[in-house]
Amino acid sequence: MKTFLLISLGLLMVMSTYSLYGCKQTSGEPNLVRVSYHSDATGEDREYFVYLPAGYDDNNQTDWPVLLFLHGNGERGDAKEELDFVMVHGPLYEAWAQKRDLPFIIVAPQLPMYHMGEMDYIANRSFSDIPVRLEEGVPPRPEVVAPAVPVDGISYPGEMPLPVEGPLNGWYRLEKDIEIILDQVKDRFRTDQSRVYVTGISYGGFGTWYIASQMPERFAAIVPVVGFAHPDLVDPIATYRIPVWCFSAGRDLVVRPEYFYPAINRLEELGHKNVILTNHETEGHDAWVRIYAGEDIYNWLLKHKKPNRL
Repeated sequence: MKTFLLISLGLLMVMSTYSLYGCKQTSGEPNLVRVSYHSDATGEDREYFVYLPAGYDDNNQTDWPVLLFLHGNGERGDAKEELDFVMVHGPLYEAWAQKRDLPFIIVAPQLPMYHMGEMDYIANRSFSDIPVRLEEGVPPRPEVVAPAVPVDGISYPGEMPLPVEGPLNGWYRLEKDIEIILDQVKDRFRTDQSRVYVTGISYGGFGTWYIASQMPERFAAIVPVVGFAHPDLVDPIATYRIPVWCFSAGRDLVVRPEYFYPAINRLEELGHKNVILTNHETEGHDAWVRIYAGEDIYNWLLKHKKPNRL
């Protein structure tokens, strides 16, 4: 059963339809909007979320920073009935379910299934897993328990375990879709194009590196979370000097922290100094819960603006 009431706004816009989630349309309150687009990757009409922060409707002269969020493997779907799964984790969860005043337009597309729906954590998921925006208060945050394994020391791998583009059927397959989506958001919402950021978790962490490397002129800063980059991927990020804050986790049994070092070393070899790698030593793969629940990454992103490149 759907957890939010979908209310049609009936906005007449070329190649795009808008809908509003929520029970109220009160001046100053945030809105959650569905935008439809034609997918280059699937050849179908799909949708993505756009979160409009509190105050967006109050001042038509204000341009807002944009935060593109790329979800993990477990939140794939048809970008229609299953789009709500992209709200389970990350900044959209923080802003919408936890009602945090995050001053970004948050853009959240969805990866297609690509025959990956047989994986247990996808096959066994339920619409009841989707967080609800409550009329009063906020839902309890999920309890996170790190795996009971020792924290490993640093070891450098002999070779990378994944190809340059990242894991199978990842965000590289939606590269052209991301371009379409970012162009739509630019055209239809009041955005500050000098402050466009991208972040993502796990599959979306890999995707953050990949998308930034393929369209480096678009982004002012990136935050990949528990997803590393192949060192052969990152040259454009160094060329454009895109600030990077990357997160790994010491008890991550899915994406091992030692694989983060080659790309970080490569960036530094290329003279890129604005690179941070933070390893949450005591956390497991879902370290993103702690990371997005804090203030640090949002404040750090807002410090960065894309320089004029004439």
